[in-house]
Amino acid sequence: MPMTDGLRQQVVRLARDAGAAILSLYESPLEVDYKQDSSPLTEADRQAHAVICAGLQALTPDWPVLSEESSPEVMSARHGWSRFWLVDPLDGTKEFISRNGEFTVNIALVEDGRPVWGVVHAPVLGVSWYGGRGIGATREEAGGIRLIKVDPHRDGEVWKVVGSRHHLSAETHAYLERLTDPVELVSMGSSLKLCLVAEGRAHLYPRLAPTCEWDTAAAQAVVEGAGGRVTTLEGEPLRYGKAEILNPWFVVSAS
Repeated sequence: MPMTDGLRQQVVRLARDAGAAILSLYESPLEVDYKQDSSPLTEADRQAHAVICAGLQALTPDWPVLSEESSPEVMSARHGWSRFWLVDPLDGTKEFISRNGEFTVNIALVEDGRPVWGVVHAPVLGVSWYGGRGIGATREEAGGIRLIKVDPHRDGEVWKVVGSRHHLSAETHAYLERLTDPVELVSMGSSLKLCLVAEGRAHLYPRLAPTCEWDTAAAQAVVEGAGGRVTTLEGEPLRYGKAEILNPWFVVSAS
């Protein structure tokens, strides 16, 4: 089954449906559980996971789905998949709990270790970003749809850098100190940081702190569709379906 324009639009709608499920719980009293790695888990994570997994299985029954909230059995079975959906049903659970709006729904299609297409939806903002290599990248909201492109840094101008609200490590500060032009740093949660680079509002996002594959795949596809890069510190594109679910440190750049 090919990845058609019609299928892409159905998955964009599915991301929005998951966002609506999250928003239905946004103002409710929260019960927060904690996973083995001490990361928080809420009913919103669970409901968004259920919406997305059911929807993807209905749309593409032959393509497996790996979500952050998948069972240990699915986590173990993922090795060797050549094509699969990679999902973070609620990226930025800490942002959801603090109700600052900086959380997203992430759905990516991975083929042979690379994210070929992805959608990032921000429920509170009502904005969806989607795209992939060779396809382009798009920002869609109630006010309209527009193609987006990265805006590379030019010598002598201020570096517009986006960083993690909760994980701005000492190594990240050291990395930024090596930039020759002044730095303007904006802190933000979730995969919104990559989307800022994709739409030209930031030049750079260095992530020298832990992330998992589902945190980055969809937004990487959007960045690459917009002409940017998401690479390891050695300059190689981030890859997916690895034996280790953790990503290496990486840099998102507009050039």
